[in-house]
Amino acid sequence: MRLPNFAFAAAAAAAAATLLPVSLAKTVQYDFSIDWVTANPDGAYERQIIGVNGQWPPPAIHVDKGDRLLVNVTNNLGNEPTSIHFHGLFQNGTNGMDGPVGVTQCAVPAGQNVVYNFTVDQPGTYWYHSHYSAQYPDGLRGAFIVHDPEDPYKDDYDDDLYLTVSDYYHKSAFWLLSNEFLTLANPTGAEPIPDAALLNDSQNIHFNVEPNKTYKIRIINIGAFVSQYVWFEGHDFDIIEVDGVYVERTTVSQIYITVAQRYTILLTTKNSTSQNFPISASFDTDMLDFIPDDLIWNSTGWLTYDENGDFPDPELVYEWDFYDDFDLVPIEKEEPFEPDYSISVTVFMQILDDGINYALFNNISYLAPNVPTLYSVLSSGNQSTDATIYGSNTNTYVLNHNEVIEIVVNSNDPGTHPFHLHGHNFQVIERSEASDDDDTFITYDSSNPGTINQYPMRRDTVYVRPNGYIVLRFRSDNPGVWFFHCHIEWHLEQGLALTLVEAPLQIQESQSIPDDFYAACKAGNYLYEGNAAGNTVNLLDLTGEKLQPKFLPAGFTTKGVVALVFSCVSAFLGMAFIVWYGSSELKSTEKEVAEFLHEPLDDISETK
Repeated sequence: MRLPNFAFAAAAAAAAATLLPVSLAKTVQYDFSIDWVTANPDGAYERQIIGVNGQWPPPAIHVDKGDRLLVNVTNNLGNEPTSIHFHGLFQNGTNGMDGPVGVTQCAVPAGQNVVYNFTVDQPGTYWYHSHYSAQYPDGLRGAFIVHDPEDPYKDDYDDDLYLTVSDYYHKSAFWLLSNEFLTLANPTGAEPIPDAALLNDSQNIHFNVEPNKTYKIRIINIGAFVSQYVWFEGHDFDIIEVDGVYVERTTVSQIYITVAQRYTILLTTKNSTSQNFPISASFDTDMLDFIPDDLIWNSTGWLTYDENGDFPDPELVYEWDFYDDFDLVPIEKEEPFEPDYSISVTVFMQILDDGINYALFNNISYLAPNVPTLYSVLSSGNQSTDATIYGSNTNTYVLNHNEVIEIVVNSNDPGTHPFHLHGHNFQVIERSEASDDDDTFITYDSSNPGTINQYPMRRDTVYVRPNGYIVLRFRSDNPGVWFFHCHIEWHLEQGLALTLVEAPLQIQESQSIPDDFYAACKAGNYLYEGNAAGNTVNLLDLTGEKLQPKFLPAGFTTKGVVALVFSCVSAFLGMAFIVWYGSSELKSTEKEVAEFLHEPLDDISETK
């Protein structure tokens, strides 16, 4: 039976809300035809981008807490599979609806249809996006808003808005992956530089506001790479929620928001319409290996008090003054959990023997298995508790039910990494400062802990500072297969992820996969039973599994490998390039590599 059109469902929901003093749980239905559309959001470059129902940007999803949601997805891309992940939603009892390909489902091939069907039992600000390869930077992402009849701040605001911030690329993410990023010509792993910054997938947006009113504004970073600073000129504002967790009202002037994070704020307007004020967002340019001369890394909108008034340029900001989210206090307070089981991983980037720069947790660079890990759980009986069957490169940990799990991330990398946990939010127990010395790493020492707040902040995405560490804890109270990964899309494609198989026997007892998801596997010729390799007879036999390239022989240094690679693949640049390279510092070399990758091919002879 065909589902009703999403517009009809949304209208019906709106009508019901006007008639009932308290929102009752209902079914909300959306039809999503995933297809290619033409767009030019920054006004500088028209390209094909992934839209929904022939439109871009995709629509926001709105539900009330307690609603059942049906998203009827048909892949009409023609040339790419797809999936949808509902970022931040726990999917209690519906792990198969979580969306990451290779973790909880097969990719949905072109021409196939699946229905994501689950109950939304948590309030707050979320978003949805493709979780197939690096697809979502090509457009398939949007806001997901869960309205809460029991919002503790419901009497404190007059209107409810949302604001997305994002980086944007003129070239497709798949093209960038295969031609610029995961290539021999990029041995330092320099990330592709965005071409533009967007607000609400556009530029020069206007929020029409009235004097002496308070607006609830949900801010979501739906980008692929760069964290951003966000502020509203002339206005302080109050943080009231992060990543679906209500927090004590905290007044700030600016926030720092990584990709995948969400902040909800209350902003009270001035008592006069005499002036319009810029809304500003700015890239954290420290994350970029170099800044192209034509990159505009700021985006501007306006709090519009008077459409006929002037719209001033934003004032220059000479130093950042953002609030450290570590100090936020949840309304529902919990003291720091005591861990029953600890997972400790070290982040580092390394060239393997194919000459490509990979990201690793410990010594493992994640590769999706032949069979989605959840499907392996459901088809493996009592052997589901053996992490071996899930493959050598899924970095899988099997968790017991209802224990406190600690994840320690020590980052031996000079970048800022936002880490996201599916299926849970976590207490942020510790976060170290950064180390500016790339040869000195600040490593967690459980015998000598740092600052731990009495009531730790909770959220589902948090960043680790350069060469520093984070300590996270959560309860394993949601049986399922959950992904933990860096949400910089380039780093996920490099392999910076691990898998948590939580209470596998309970998963088998209480969960199943709908027929349309199995049909998608069959249509795409994807395996859906057995171990990571697809072996259904001997689950300990992993012959045919995906494996990362081997490590280079001992004695190869990163700089030496880079020089070797460039001497092989860039011989036409001449010995002058090699001489320059050998005398350079590694950090400046990364900058030069990034610049080299962005030179037009016609101009390559003019490259240093």
